[in-house]
Amino acid sequence: MGENGMQNVEENGILKEGFDRLEEELMKNHRIDPNLYIEYDVKRGLRDSAGKGVLTGLTEISDVCAYNLVNGRQIPAEGKLYYQGIDVTDIVAGLEGRKYGFEETIYLLLFGKLPTQQELNMFLDVMFELQELGGRFVRDVVMKASNENIMNAMQRCILTLYTYDSDPESIAAGNVLRQSLELIAKLPLIAVYSYHSYRHFRRDETLFIRNPQKGLSLAENILLMLRPDSVYTELEAKVLDIALILHAEHGGGNNSTFTTHVVTSSGTDTYSSVAASIGSLKGPRHGGANLKVQNMFADIKAHIQNWTDEEEVASYLKKILNKDAFDRSGLIYGMGHAVYTLSDPREVILKRYAKALAEEKGLMEEFALYELVERLAGQLIMEHRRLFKNVCANVDFYSGFVYTMLGIPQELFTPIFAIARMPGWSAHRLEELINASKIIRPAYKYVGAHGSFLPIEERI
Repeated sequence: MGENGMQNVEENGILKEGFDRLEEELMKNHRIDPNLYIEYDVKRGLRDSAGKGVLTGLTEISDVCAYNLVNGRQIPAEGKLYYQGIDVTDIVAGLEGRKYGFEETIYLLLFGKLPTQQELNMFLDVMFELQELGGRFVRDVVMKASNENIMNAMQRCILTLYTYDSDPESIAAGNVLRQSLELIAKLPLIAVYSYHSYRHFRRDETLFIRNPQKGLSLAENILLMLRPDSVYTELEAKVLDIALILHAEHGGGNNSTFTTHVVTSSGTDTYSSVAASIGSLKGPRHGGANLKVQNMFADIKAHIQNWTDEEEVASYLKKILNKDAFDRSGLIYGMGHAVYTLSDPREVILKRYAKALAEEKGLMEEFALYELVERLAGQLIMEHRRLFKNVCANVDFYSGFVYTMLGIPQELFTPIFAIARMPGWSAHRLEELINASKIIRPAYKYVGAHGSFLPIEERI
């Protein structure tokens, strides 16, 4: 047994031989004929043959629009995203010059309307009071068993908060609202403190834990707690605030929010529900795409001499598509979306702020490279895959670049996504509890063969 209580299979001959045999049995006996999925019209990924999501619920929280309906036909259109019926583009434009944009968005998602100034002030007072963890929790929970994957650390901390709650099991709407607001306020602290603990205990760097300041926005406090000198510019705080708004919600069908609905429908507690949603978002097919984009651009920069040469850039993108470059997946990360066709409204907005930040940071050459790849990649993907559907950049295309310019380490890319999405998860959990009464239980068809039980001495 190793120091961490886990066996190192590679160093134990008996274990390795045994696990190799077990893996062989596993793979041999769990293969399903792919043709059966077609025969039984299985909606794999809960999507039909055209890629459209199967209707599994109703929501008023947000609407994702990518088509116009003309004479019964879906015509691709510029993407629109609505929070509680309000266009997110208008939300961002209406918050110009104000620092509590994300907080107003939280209020909108949870309560179905934009707050008045009096309502916002009351809400901010509540959030400021909840925005603390306490030294004992930080010492005994956050700093114990630190690891590089901050999403895992966040799950552990959230589940432990259950034991600090005087009423953890009640799923009454008022109690769940209280728990949700506490988690929205505390998640930035948990993420940043977990990162600092990892850097100290695993990388032997100086440990500093800074308390958030009342009166600052969540975006400002993230930068304040993260940076050793606690210094940030007004534009940096604004850009992070915008990024949080744009990631706060995206319909009930995305993987982590659907997880929220599924787990909530079982009647379980809030902490278990949120931990499950974070586990979903942690997956690289969902929340880790912006990190893939950043790694891809690092590879592009390393292999392209002239970032402004369209032919050279296009040639390397073709190598990526042909699985001859980068991670050999054949994917240009950050391009394409399951719903949006002509544009992703979140990407359109974030790109504008990415440019402003690049100008402040003197990184316009890098921004120009992103623009060039975005312009070339969509057409190249369509030609390579012989697609007739337009391929647009999604929000992940610029978000990693924005986080990097903000000095946010890659270990916190997906945790920032989780912090932003927490209000959306909370709104959907409350909506499920208030409106639904059945556990979500889709069907799986058995396609194996029935057999007889054999005594052990007769088995081959």
